[in-house]
Amino acid sequence: MDSRIHFFSQNDTISTGIASELLGIRGRQANEFAELGFPILPGFIFDTEIASELKPAGIRKDLTILLEKCAGIVGKTYGDPQNPMLLKIVISSNLAVTTFPALHNFGLVKPVIDGFTKWVGKDFAAHEILFLIRGMLKLEGRIRELEGNTGEQDEINSRLAVLDRTLGIQGPSNELGGKEKSFVIDKSAAEYMDLYAGYLPGGFFDNAEDQLLLALGEISRMLSMDDQNDKDTALLIAPMVYGNYGKDSSSGDYFSRNVVTGEKKLQGKFFQGKFNEIGAAGQDINRLDSVYLKELQKIAWTLEDKFKDIRRIRFTVENGKLWLIEQRPAEQKSAQADIKLLLDLTGRDVVDKAYVIKAIAPLRLNEILHPIIDPASIKGLPVWRGGIAGAPGAAIGQVFFSTRTLLEAQKNALQKGLDTRFILVLVSSFAEDVKAIEVSAGVLTAEGGYSAHASVVARQYGKVSLVAPELRITEKKAVLGDIAFSEGDYLTIDVPFYGESAVYQGTAKLIEPDPKESGLLDIIGLTKEFLKKFHVRANAETPRDAALALSFGAEGIGLCRTEHMFFKAERINVFRDMLLSDNEKERIKALERLLVMQREDFYGIFKAMAGKEVTVRLLDSPLHEFMPHNDDELASYLEYAGKGKKTKPPKAQILARIDALHEFNPMLGHRGCRIAVSYPEIYAMQIRAIFEAAYRLRSEKVDVRPEIMVPIVMNASELKLIAYGKKIEGASYQGIVDIEDNLRAEKKAPPLDYRIGTMVELPAAALGAGEIARYAGFFSFGTNDLTQTTLGISRDDFTAFMADYTRFDLIMGNPFSTLDPRVKDIIVIAVERGRITRPDLVCGLCGEHGANPENVRFCMDAGLDYVSCSPYSVPIALLAVAQEEIARASGTP
Repeated sequence: MDSRIHFFSQNDTISTGIASELLGIRGRQANEFAELGFPILPGFIFDTEIASELKPAGIRKDLTILLEKCAGIVGKTYGDPQNPMLLKIVISSNLAVTTFPALHNFGLVKPVIDGFTKWVGKDFAAHEILFLIRGMLKLEGRIRELEGNTGEQDEINSRLAVLDRTLGIQGPSNELGGKEKSFVIDKSAAEYMDLYAGYLPGGFFDNAEDQLLLALGEISRMLSMDDQNDKDTALLIAPMVYGNYGKDSSSGDYFSRNVVTGEKKLQGKFFQGKFNEIGAAGQDINRLDSVYLKELQKIAWTLEDKFKDIRRIRFTVENGKLWLIEQRPAEQKSAQADIKLLLDLTGRDVVDKAYVIKAIAPLRLNEILHPIIDPASIKGLPVWRGGIAGAPGAAIGQVFFSTRTLLEAQKNALQKGLDTRFILVLVSSFAEDVKAIEVSAGVLTAEGGYSAHASVVARQYGKVSLVAPELRITEKKAVLGDIAFSEGDYLTIDVPFYGESAVYQGTAKLIEPDPKESGLLDIIGLTKEFLKKFHVRANAETPRDAALALSFGAEGIGLCRTEHMFFKAERINVFRDMLLSDNEKERIKALERLLVMQREDFYGIFKAMAGKEVTVRLLDSPLHEFMPHNDDELASYLEYAGKGKKTKPPKAQILARIDALHEFNPMLGHRGCRIAVSYPEIYAMQIRAIFEAAYRLRSEKVDVRPEIMVPIVMNASELKLIAYGKKIEGASYQGIVDIEDNLRAEKKAPPLDYRIGTMVELPAAALGAGEIARYAGFFSFGTNDLTQTTLGISRDDFTAFMADYTRFDLIMGNPFSTLDPRVKDIIVIAVERGRITRPDLVCGLCGEHGANPENVRFCMDAGLDYVSCSPYSVPIALLAVAQEEIARASGTP
């Protein structure tokens, strides 16, 4: 036999001495399955050295021998009039994308058609003849194209178009014209042979052996004429089997495990006595005969171990014999399914732990951290697509257009046992909307972007957020594209991490996340095994968030935003009292009430994070954010302010005080440490609350590690004042150290370990980092504000022009998601200058930039010690850190 022809079967593998490139991709795959001992159909390969040079006379003898070997295994004989074995020819290129499909059903000739029809029926036999003809017409059309014979090529293509309609490949057959119908409709297999014989090589349907030789000769001629074929294509010939060929026959298609849950159980269907029948009703694959099912399980899980991936497998049972037809990767599968597979593999030592960590794209964890839509539940629902993703996930709820109406609806629903799922729909959100976002399922806004207020708060609380610039709200109604809805109507919001967001009118069904069942907690545990010094903290303002962050692997809190604590409904008016008070006595009274609240806040958070650092950022927001923003809120405050008093405070007086706090550019105005300079009693209250909670916990034998962070510092003098105080003629300023000293003296307690630091969010602070580090034990880079102040763009407004900038390549990507190179430079400068002054300076990055794997890599390169992000982003950051540590350990960062 010619050494360039290679036979394979379940028990015969191609010699390892044969270069794999000679076999083409499909040939290599077939031999791999043979090596695994799978029940594959036998076959043979004309390798790349001979495939384009085939001569019928030269291969006839070898072909006869090879077909007899196949017949002995399959139990059918090629050309047998009673029980014919049919063949397929696969053009096996070495290119990943082939330009020509496989050709099927060779051996269907006039002498065997009656015998074949007895096995499968008249209609199926006619269909298979058409399928054979279609493949040959495509081949002949390609040859005419290579020859430049456009006339015959056009005629063949015309017949192909008609044939495709007949087979239902392109449009229904009832759209064919009268002449075309007479050509294809309601004919037998033999009639189709006669109709199309003129377009195929002479004698094509006369004899099975001649038909195969003619086809191989034509394919070889096509390959030799194609300039793109440089002897890199082989030909694979194998028998065909059918799931409707005899009594004990079936066909099926299944996955090696559940592609949604990851359960190690076959998922798919089989079709008893049917093969490629459109509309056929299948049965659960697990109800297949146990003899076949066990073999299919063995095949599936062996393939998983080999490819480390979920596989999709096609099989056929013909007359009691099981054959593996095809296997390939499962294209659509959940992150949970992949994770469960990887955990299964490492649990059985098929792969090591590092392989598992490297195999998961960090951002895919979003799929198992948030709810997702059940695809079957959205059919028929009106939909709008687009928008800017603020926080991923899916949410369903009744729509409300203000915080007040949503909270009222929630209260009513709780009292009456009604549905408590709500969607907050606003033009944009403010501080007073935090509570509504917290209790809602999701928030839909018209303005902003990924770093807008609504998006940031939603990510913090694990809610869904979508910005839809097309959204138009008028009183109690809103319009989004073709969707119109009113307060109380139901919406479904879908914000996938990958792909296009959507808003559906009506209710879909959700698949809720389960950290334990999904394997998320196991992955978090694995990541921790690879972490070294660099770690991940969380942004959290409540004991609940702190506990959640711990369960997701956080090593402390990197940002506790105290202003969020004041936005709670029962506190916001107390804080307003403090800001709007007539005199110092009233202000002190309000602060004393806030002190009790803050102390309990810090007590709960410190206790939850026992033994870990908690970075508390003192009040940062501009004061105007705490003021009423509309008539309803103002009325609510006036009612509150008048309780227990003979007369309500005049509305004009309150409005005048609110106006006095107005700023033209509040984000660069009276905020952060600047508030502390003007109103030192506010920071003094917060600092005392921190230390009172810490000393109380220490007395309870709890390990407390507070870090006090001063925001929006622009020079060393500001931090020095707030940290260490200052005495001037006629006045003094109590700093953090002074307050702690006094409290310690009151309690007669030993010193408490704590650290003072600053948030670096201004280029001026970064450039002055060497001087600032004299008074700071740590730097935390607030990259949202640092991006704004470095690039001069607003995180809330940049979406209005970012599309234009992206179109002209003026800026790459979203700078509020991926750090801009100039912002990175600023961070590097600050770290270097700060550590020249203080070598043990601790540096971190806080904000959602910290959950982006690309940013994590930079932070590690820049010498930072940690990143801090929302609790729901902590697992993503952990995985990114672990992957980078593995890469560095292997020398491939």
